[in-house]
Amino acid sequence: MSDQNKPLTQMPWLIYGANGYTGELIAREAVQRGHTPMLAGRSLEKVQALAGELGLDAIGFDLDDTEQVARHIKDFSLVLNCAGPFSATAEPMMKACIAAQAHYLDITGEIAVFELAQSLSGEASAAGIVLCPGVGFDVIPTDCVAAALKAALPDATHLALGFDSRSGFSPGTAKTSVEGLAQGGKVRRNGMIETVPLAYQVRRIDFGDGEKEAMTIPWGDVSTAYHSTGIPNIEVFIPGSPRMISGAKRANYIRPLLGFTFVQKLIKSRIAKTVKGPDEAARAKMPTFVWGEATNDLGDKKTAHIQTANGYSLTITGSLAFIEHLMETQPAGGTYTPSQLAGADLVTRLPDSGELRIN
Repeated sequence: MSDQNKPLTQMPWLIYGANGYTGELIAREAVQRGHTPMLAGRSLEKVQALAGELGLDAIGFDLDDTEQVARHIKDFSLVLNCAGPFSATAEPMMKACIAAQAHYLDITGEIAVFELAQSLSGEASAAGIVLCPGVGFDVIPTDCVAAALKAALPDATHLALGFDSRSGFSPGTAKTSVEGLAQGGKVRRNGMIETVPLAYQVRRIDFGDGEKEAMTIPWGDVSTAYHSTGIPNIEVFIPGSPRMISGAKRANYIRPLLGFTFVQKLIKSRIAKTVKGPDEAARAKMPTFVWGEATNDLGDKKTAHIQTANGYSLTITGSLAFIEHLMETQPAGGTYTPSQLAGADLVTRLPDSGELRIN
C-alpha cells in the first residue's frame, strides 16, 4: 500500500505553529484525546518546551524553501498549520503538502488564503490530498450556516452572514487584523470579490442576543461561502458600537499608510508585546451568536441562528474534528470548504453548540 492510501490512523500528523496561542491549545486538547502529533514551528527551542511537557516530539524549520519544507513533512499524512499570519505561511506549506502528499488544514480567516487554496485544487487532486483552510472559528460556523441556508433557499442570490463574539484577540489574530485593515473591506458582487471601504454597509441585525448595529468586515466567507453555495452576492457583518463603526470609517482615510511595511512591523511588534489571548475561564463565559440571511430575486428570505462556543474553544474542537474526520474517511483529493468536507451539520456536533434554526 502506498503512503498516499494509508489510513491516517496508521501515520503521524504535525501541528505547525504549536508554540502560538491557538496552536498550544490545540496541542493540549489533542493529547487529552490520545493523539500524539509532532509539534513544529520556526524555532525548535520554542516548541521543545511544550513538547517536553506534553510528552511529544518536536521539530523546528522555517518556510523559506518549499522543497526543504516538503522534506521535513514527508513522513506525515496531515499538517495543521496554526502559524499566522497565514498570508506568510499558507502558500509555502500548501505547496509543500502537495509535494509531500500530506493533507493540509489551517485555521485562517484570510480571504486570499482561501482563494489560493481554490487555485491549487487541481494540484491537490492530482496528489490525492485535501486542502481545507479555515477549520476553526474562521469559518466553520458561518460556512455551515451558509450551506444550510442554500439548502433551505436553493435559488438564493444574496447571502449575508455574521457573528456576535466577545472572545477578544490572540496575538496572531490581532496581527492578521492589522493586515486586513490595510487591504480594505471585501464583499462579493456578481460572483467577484470586490474591495470596498471599511464598514461599507451598516445595518441593524439580531445575531441571537438582541438587535444591534452592525458593519461589514472582510471575513473569509466572502470567499468560502461562494464556493460552498454558489450564491454570487455575499457580505459578512459583526456588531459594533457607534464609536467602533465611526472609527472603522475614519480608518479608510489612513488605510494607505497601514500598507507600508515599516508601519505594519511597528504595530505587530507592539501587539506581540501587549496582546494575550483569553484564558480558559474567560473563554467559557464567551458564547458566540452566529447569524445568516439568504434572499432570492423574488424577495423570499430565510434566516438562520445558532449559538456556539467562543471562537477559540470552537477552533480547538473544530480543527480536531477535521483531523479525526480525515482519519476515518478518504475523501477525493482537492480543495474543500469546511461544510463541503464535513457537512453543514458539523457545527451542531461541536461542544457547546445549540440547534441550527432556520426561519
